[in-house]
Amino acid sequence: MMRLFKVILIAILSLQTVHTFAKDGYKVQLKFNDIKDSTVFLAHYFGKPLPTIFKTDSAKIDKNGVAVMQGKGKILGGIYIIILGDKKTYFDILLNNGDDISIDITVKDLPLGLKFTNSPENSYFLEYSKFIATYGDKQTVLQKELSRAVSKADSDKVVAKINNEVKVLNNYRSSFKSRYPKSMLTKIFNAMDMPVVPEGTHYLSDGKTVDSMYAYLYYKDHYWDGFDFTDDRLIHTPIYDSKLDDFFKKLVLPYEDSVIKEGVKLLEKTKNSPELFKYTLWWLTHYSEDSKIMGMDAVFVYMVENYYMKGRATWLTQEELQKYIDHAHKIAPNVIGNIAPEINLPDVNGKMQSLRKTDAKYTLLLFWSPDCGHCKQEIPKIDSMYKAYFKKKGVKIYAVSTYEDEKMWKDYIKENKLEEWIHVWDPKRESDFRENYNVYMTPITYLLDDKKIIKGKKLDYVNIAGLIDALERNSKKESNK
Repeated sequence: MMRLFKVILIAILSLQTVHTFAKDGYKVQLKFNDIKDSTVFLAHYFGKPLPTIFKTDSAKIDKNGVAVMQGKGKILGGIYIIILGDKKTYFDILLNNGDDISIDITVKDLPLGLKFTNSPENSYFLEYSKFIATYGDKQTVLQKELSRAVSKADSDKVVAKINNEVKVLNNYRSSFKSRYPKSMLTKIFNAMDMPVVPEGTHYLSDGKTVDSMYAYLYYKDHYWDGFDFTDDRLIHTPIYDSKLDDFFKKLVLPYEDSVIKEGVKLLEKTKNSPELFKYTLWWLTHYSEDSKIMGMDAVFVYMVENYYMKGRATWLTQEELQKYIDHAHKIAPNVIGNIAPEINLPDVNGKMQSLRKTDAKYTLLLFWSPDCGHCKQEIPKIDSMYKAYFKKKGVKIYAVSTYEDEKMWKDYIKENKLEEWIHVWDPKRESDFRENYNVYMTPITYLLDDKKIIKGKKLDYVNIAGLIDALERNSKKESNK
């Protein structure tokens, strides 16, 4: 009976210990050795480096240089930032939910003038910071040495030294990860890791042909291997945004299908990590919306239709959500690959001209205005290309005036000798071309094929020709199969 009582008592004490250790919130006690009577702020990263930081707490530094920051609610751990009152001086710490740590700070010696109590994680972090400071000094010296190199032999010697220092850095991180596999800093090191392509010659499945794409494909396929998508704390580091940027802008082919495919993979990886999912969806949405690359608007529409409209963006208000949906609805009818919405408007003689019934191998759909300064620069160039090149390729120009002054419109056509084009206008605003083609400025151009499928949009006189050439090449390849 006594033995059973002891077992139960030990179990109760264990539960109490676990409960105490796992208490939500945080407490950070700061002792400044060379600052007093000031203010200090606690902030955290959110996906990207400074200055994108989010303040979470603040405290007064008393006459003895002491300040205490404390929160009782559950927090998401990560790399947090202690910012001094001047809003310029700061240092990083690792902070997790339930932490109760003390920091002794000598500001003049930052970022190394720190001493942590009750925080092994931050002691490791400080050790690494000291190593990085020394590493950075060596790199600076070597870069100066490289700039003074006068021959290839001299450059090769310095580059060898630089590469050796990189190996030292990688060995340091590898050793740390082996010693402290469960440390948060290990998670951060793993997230920062870049793939190392296996050495040697690699062949295709026939065993004879060298695989020229092996290095690229290996690097791309293993790019995210070290990143733990199940740990939301990594969003409170400056790592994720940079990795997304490099991956989608340098490794993923700039085509909507490729971006959607890789984006969906990442969203699937982050589906059980709310903060990483939120940031990933936000990043993909704004990357595609702001991109100057033709066709990326299809990515935006896909994200809105498959995530926002299906209730996955739970952090948005109804008003914010509706803005995304409305914008996607404006873009959706005219994404590349869709059949161009019909336009049927009167020409200069009052005769109705149908876009879909325009008989041409290619139709250049142009929205313009005779009072638009940019149009006045672009249209003569388009006309010159039309006469010298487009016409031979079977191109017809279907030009829609967005201006309602009939005289100015007709005078401009006559003065610039644009009579070969099909000119239409909508003086009574009876057409919905503005909505269907998202005409918010001029000029805007679309290239349609013989079936009136949109092949390009937001083109200028230079890349219209390049796109037609590419379409012609693809057509020949298909016919030769």
